[in-house]
Amino acid sequence: MKRPLVLGAIGLAAATAAGLGYSATRSDFVAIDRCLAANGAWDDRSRRCMPLPDGPVDHILVDKSDHAMWAFREGKQVRKFRIALGFGGLGPKHKQGDGRVPEGQYLITAHNDASAYHLSLRIGYPTPAQIEAADQAGVNPGGDIMIHGLPNGSIHVGSRHVLRDWTAGCIGLTDREIDWLFDAVPDGTPIEIRA
Repeated sequence: MKRPLVLGAIGLAAATAAGLGYSATRSDFVAIDRCLAANGAWDDRSRRCMPLPDGPVDHILVDKSDHAMWAFREGKQVRKFRIALGFGGLGPKHKQGDGRVPEGQYLITAHNDASAYHLSLRIGYPTPAQIEAADQAGVNPGGDIMIHGLPNGSIHVGSRHVLRDWTAGCIGLTDREIDWLFDAVPDGTPIEIRA
């Protein structure tokens, strides 16, 4: 099921009420989008545009409760991203169509430059243990879990996409962010997704 990505004043208010772990003013989002458009990397802590770090990335960590993802090289953080998650809430993925992002240790298994969401990186979900658990529960565990950009042909949303969890169980970034990550992350890169 595709969900439209539409944000306005209602979406901004709802994001604050939903406690998505990120607060920013309208001028912050304008500054973030300008930074990304200029091929920079936004730093949440200093609220400044920084130069893009060099790749490659050798580990990715996702913290769902913080709506954040970090890229690492040789144990050092090289970039942090604010992310949108699945519309099904913060719980672990149990079955196909639940709109949740899985939790666990995975690998990036493929790059897709023909994605319906600009570009995407496939996450190696489900694991054999998750397939077995789904079989025991009599459900399909689902699949096609990605880190991806915004929907192709969508209105310009930019960094404001983080104000609502809108994916079908994937990890959403801006197009500029996935551009960088797509080039920096080789297949086989470990990704840990925490609650």
